[in-house]
Amino acid sequence: MTENTEAVTVVVADDQSAVREGLVLLLGTLPGIAVIGEAEDGEAAVEAAAAKNPRVVLMDLNMPRCDGVEATRRIRASQPQTQVVVLTTYSDDDSIIGALRAGALGYLTKDATRAEIGRAVLAAAAGQAVLDPEVQRRLLSAAVRAPAAADAGPAADDLTPREAEVLRLIAAGRSNREIARALFVSEATVKTHVNRIFAKTGSRDRSQATRYAYTHGYAGPPDPPDRPVPR
Repeated sequence: MTENTEAVTVVVADDQSAVREGLVLLLGTLPGIAVIGEAEDGEAAVEAAAAKNPRVVLMDLNMPRCDGVEATRRIRASQPQTQVVVLTTYSDDDSIIGALRAGALGYLTKDATRAEIGRAVLAAAAGQAVLDPEVQRRLLSAAVRAPAAADAGPAADDLTPREAEVLRLIAAGRSNREIARALFVSEATVKTHVNRIFAKTGSRDRSQATRYAYTHGYAGPPDPPDRPVPR
C-alpha cells in the first residue's frame, strides 16, 4: 500500500481477509485513490481511522468485536472529516437505515462493480452520497410508508420479531452476553440487534431502550416488591 497525498486516502474494513485483500488490490488500480490501511473488524477500523485519518473508510457491516454500524457511528462522532462508505452483502431495511443513521454517506452491496466502488469512494470524499440502486428503491419505499406511520411516533419503526425479543431482554436487565446465551447467537449478532434497536427507537443507551420497551408494550411492568404475608 502506498500513500499519495493528492489521492483520496482509504482504509478498508472487512473481517474476511480474502475480500479485504481483494478490495485493497482493486482500489489500488483506481486513479485518485490510495489505500493507507486495513482493518479486520469494526474495532480495528475505529483504531485505524484514528491513527491514519483517511478521507474514506470502506466499511463492511457484519464484523466481530464491533459491527460496521457501531464503528461508523464512532468514526463519524470522533472524526467528522472521515466519510464512511458501506460495502456489504446486506441490503435489508434494517442494515441500510442503521448504517445511514450512523453517518454512512455511501451504501453499496458487494456485487458492485470496480467502477461503482471507485465512484462511491471519490464521491464520499467530496461529500456526496452514492447509493446502490436497490438501496435507493428501499429508501423510497420506506419514505412512502413513513407518513402512515408518523402518527405512531417512535413505535412506527417496525422492529423485527428478533429485535423485539432482544429489546424485551434488554428491559429485563440482561447483558449482551446473557442475551446471546438465551437466544443461542453470538455476542456480535446481539450487538448488531442492539444497535438497530437504538437506531429505530431513538435510544442513546440501554436505559432509554428499556423505557421505550415499557412505554410501547415490548415489556410488562416490573414485578412489585414482595409484601409480607398477613398473619
